[in-house]
Amino acid sequence: MAEHHPARTSKDLLEQPLVVTLDGPAGSGKTTVARMVADGLGIAYLDSGAMFRAFALRLGAQSWTWSEEVLRERLAGLEFTLRGQGGQAALFLNGEPLGEEIRREEVGMWASNLAKVGMVREILKQAQQRLGAGTSLVAEGRDMGSVVFPRARYKFFLDAAPEERARRRWLQLKEMGVEEDLDALIANLRHRDDQDRNRSIAPLKPADDAVIIDTAGLTPGEVGGVVVEKVLRDSG
Repeated sequence: MAEHHPARTSKDLLEQPLVVTLDGPAGSGKTTVARMVADGLGIAYLDSGAMFRAFALRLGAQSWTWSEEVLRERLAGLEFTLRGQGGQAALFLNGEPLGEEIRREEVGMWASNLAKVGMVREILKQAQQRLGAGTSLVAEGRDMGSVVFPRARYKFFLDAAPEERARRRWLQLKEMGVEEDLDALIANLRHRDDQDRNRSIAPLKPADDAVIIDTAGLTPGEVGGVVVEKVLRDSG
């Protein structure tokens, strides 16, 4: 993917900070694609969803029902840092790497509920913008292009039908040795889609100037190739 443009991916793009946003619903393949794009462009990968999940895991179930005062007190002093380049760039919370426990399905639902709290979104928005200040990033999430980095030069929105996204998630979990019911995963994704698309604060939707890619029938490598090729072509 990046081997055709080695000089520009690893050097030229880093000389001028660049933000590429990659948004989409749960299970659209954006995490895998974002890592590939970060590798292809030689810039850091930022998983904004992991930041919500980290907060959700730290706070626990029903934290989204707490008062803003309690939430603000519990979140005070929590700071994210980003280390490394490419798809292997890693997020740390107060110096500790984020573990695989944030990937549990229940934590994903907690994060989706917590994302409806405006104050929490604002805290994370500021944290994400701080990480992106002066650092070239592929920022992956739900509203990276529409809210967090509205001035980003390159914006993409990945999508696919819930059934296709659930099937991918089912296969991913199976490879990890985790057995999940496919029908339950489809229902879970539909519920999360409904929450994310219809919340009053920063609903899930493509930025007006985003390139929309339907990932059904495409491999992550093919989608990543489209993104990298467009960035390199337009930046030249």
